[in-house]
This record gives sequence, C-alpha cells and structure tokens, in this order.
Amino acid sequence: MKKITKIAALALAGLLAVSLTACGSSSGEGSTSSAAESTASSAAETGSASAAVVPSGVEDGVLTVAMECAYAPYNWAQTDDSNGAVPIKDSNMYANGYDVMMAKKLCEANGWELEIMQLDWDSLIPAVQSGICDAVIAGQSMTAERMESVDFAGPYLYATIVCLTLEGSEYADAKGLADLAGGSCTSQTGTIWYTVCLPQIEGANVQPPAETAPAMLMALETKTVDFVCTDMPTAQGAMLAYPDMVLLDFAGSGDDFEVSDEDINIGISVAKGNTVLLDALNSVLSDMTADDFNALMAEAIAVQPLGE
Repeated sequence: MKKITKIAALALAGLLAVSLTACGSSSGEGSTSSAAESTASSAAETGSASAAVVPSGVEDGVLTVAMECAYAPYNWAQTDDSNGAVPIKDSNMYANGYDVMMAKKLCEANGWELEIMQLDWDSLIPAVQSGICDAVIAGQSMTAERMESVDFAGPYLYATIVCLTLEGSEYADAKGLADLAGGSCTSQTGTIWYTVCLPQIEGANVQPPAETAPAMLMALETKTVDFVCTDMPTAQGAMLAYPDMVLLDFAGSGDDFEVSDEDINIGISVAKGNTVLLDALNSVLSDMTADDFNALMAEAIAVQPLGE
C-alpha cells in the first residue's frame, strides 16, 4: 500500500514541476501551466493520479527483491559479504547465490540499487502482489497457476528435473522412474517437484512435503526418505554439501518425468500489470542464452557454502 501512495505522490509532483517550469516561460506556455495545475487538482480530488502512472516498481531507484535465502545454489544466507554477497534487509546476514548474482546483473543494466528481502517460500507471491517487494527471484517455475497471480519475466534459467538418493541405497542404480517404485520420497512444498513429478512415480510412498530445500535434503541425508525430487542446480549444490548423495538423471532413458515448458522455465515474478518493470527485466534477459545462465549457475555452485 505504501508504494501506491508513493506513486501517486510522484505523479502529483511531476505535474506540479511542469506547471512551475511553465510559469517562467511565455504566456502561451503559461496557459499550459494552468491546465496542468487543473489536472493535478482534479486528480487529487478524485484519487486517480496513480492511474495515470504506470508503476515501474523502482521509483526510488532501488529494486527490492524477495527470496528465501535458504535455497542453495539459487540463494542462501551467509555471515559476511564474501564473493559479492549483498546485505539482507533488516538483518545482519548477507545473501548470495544464483538469484542474487542475476539480480545484480539486472540492477547494473538498469541503473538500480539492489535490496534483498528474506521471506518464506509461501510468502513470496503475496509479497509481490501487495507491493512489499518489487520482484521475486527465487527459482520459481513459470506455471499457469502462478501466472494467475503474478506476471513473469524470463525465463532466467531452464531447469532439468532429477532425483537424489544415497550411496548404497537400493535405488542408487535406478535407470528410470519404474525403478523407484515402492520407495519413500518427498520434495519441497509448493513446487512442481512435489505436485507434478512425484505423483508420476507409480507405487511411490510419497511423504509430506518439506518446508524448505535444506529440510528436503536433510530428510534424505537422515534416511527419513529413500529419495527426493528436485532440479539439477539444487542437486549439484547438494552433492557438494553431501558427498554421499547420488544423482539420478533419467533424461534420454524413455522413462523420465513428463514436464511442460512452464514447469522447467524459471522466471522472475512481478505484480500483475507492472509492464514497465517487466519490460526492463526482459530487455536484459532476452540478450542472455542458456549457456550464459548455466555459466552463472556454475559460478554460484562453486562459491556455495558447504553447509547449505
């Protein structure tokens, strides 16, 4: 709600600035000044000034981005600013990871400052809807369901769906989904890994979802479940932190997860109708290739704290 007020104030200020400039010019321009003043007065009375301005989300020059800061290698929290980490708002911690690195590139290209806000996964979309943040960069799939609530810029990454199990597990040599039948499994809540992918494993014993990616990985590490479903970047980061984890990638096997582009295209969510911000983000992302995305992700994985 504060952003709506701010946009209205800026709109009125802009109109008043035009009128003051015109007052110092010729009489012909002075009549334009009177019209501007009248318009500003009318807008103030009707409360419609904000409708005349397309929200960009960055009127103050600061792009406020929300993420979990607990979803390595996409994003994580650390105690210092090493490797280019950015301070987390209202915290003594710093954020880093692929999402932070991408946010920095977007801000640099558009001349914005970057502010990182840490929120729980389920709070991310409500935050961008309410204007608490300008955008969410948090490894979100660009699903049709989410697009009913927000608009998406991107993709800013293309994800591959995989599973993780432990060395010595009876599932460590699995060659396809059929080989996972009967195993207990989980994934992170609110993800297509849990809602779309795990149900495709016939006979799987699907356990309640984990609240976070680290909790999901801990469920596997402690043998609470036999395997978990995630995406390739998360799996690659997990194997650095947990060397006993084994990657199960069924691509090309003929017995892989069936997913749509909307499931594997990872995007940046902004408020519905915020076309100015959407276009500014897409103008940068459109010049980047899948190889660019993968190279940046490899950089994030390389500096990921092993405790994540």
